[in-house]
Amino acid sequence: MSLQSVADVPLIISSPNSSSERRINPSWTIAHLKSRLEPITGVPAGSQQLSLRVASQDAVPITAADEEQTRLAAFPLQLYAEITIVDTRPPAARTNFSDLSAVDKYVMPTPEYETRTDSVLAWKKAQKLGRFDPNAPSIEQQKVLASEREVEERGLTVSCRVRLLPDTDARRGTISYVGLVPEIPGIGFWIGVALDEPTGKNDGSVKGKRYFECGKNCGVFVRPERCEAGDFPALDLGDEDMEEL
Repeated sequence: MSLQSVADVPLIISSPNSSSERRINPSWTIAHLKSRLEPITGVPAGSQQLSLRVASQDAVPITAADEEQTRLAAFPLQLYAEITIVDTRPPAARTNFSDLSAVDKYVMPTPEYETRTDSVLAWKKAQKLGRFDPNAPSIEQQKVLASEREVEERGLTVSCRVRLLPDTDARRGTISYVGLVPEIPGIGFWIGVALDEPTGKNDGSVKGKRYFECGKNCGVFVRPERCEAGDFPALDLGDEDMEEL
C-alpha cells in the first residue's frame, strides 16, 4: 500500500499540553504516527500511549506488538475522531508547557513605554481617555462622589433618625447635617448627628464653625457607613451609659 493511494483523514489530536486538528494517513504505521506527534505534543514517541475515540463510543487503544509494521488502517479511523495521547513518563520528567512562571519575560521600562507612539497609552492620550480626559474628576473628587453615593444609598437625609454603627455603639440621634466638613481631616461627606443623650464630642460646631444646633456634647460627626437610618426611638440610658463610647 502506497502513501498516495489512501486519503488523509482529519482527526482531533489531544494531549496534556495541546489540542489541534491534524490530517492522518491510514497507511502510516503506529510508530510513524508517534514520531509525527512528538513535535506536536512534546511527548517522546516512546512515552506515548495512544487511544482512539469515535463519537460517544469507548476509546480503543492504538497499540500493537509490532508498531513498526502495524498500520493505522487496522483501526476505525473516522472523520474528526479523537486521538488522545497520554504521557507515561513520571510527572517529574514531563514538561509543563502551560507553566509560564519560569519563562524569561521582557518588561519595558516605564519611561521608554511612555515615549512610544504605537502603544495603548499613546492611544489613550490621543483619545483623551481615562486620566487623560481633561474633564475627568480628580481622585479627591472621585472620593467625594463615592461618599455622596454612600449617603444616597443609605437614605441619609437631614431630620432622619439613625443608629450609629457598629452594633456595640447603641447611640441614636437625628441627622442635622450632611456634607463636607473641611475642618475635619479626610475627604468625603460627613454626617452631623444630634444625639439623644450627651455622649458626643461637640455641640454641632467644629473649630468655631457651626454646622447645626444641639446641646453640649450632643453633637458628633461620623462617616456615612457608620449610620443606619430607621425608625429608632430614643433609648432610656442610665447614668452608667452616659460616658463617651
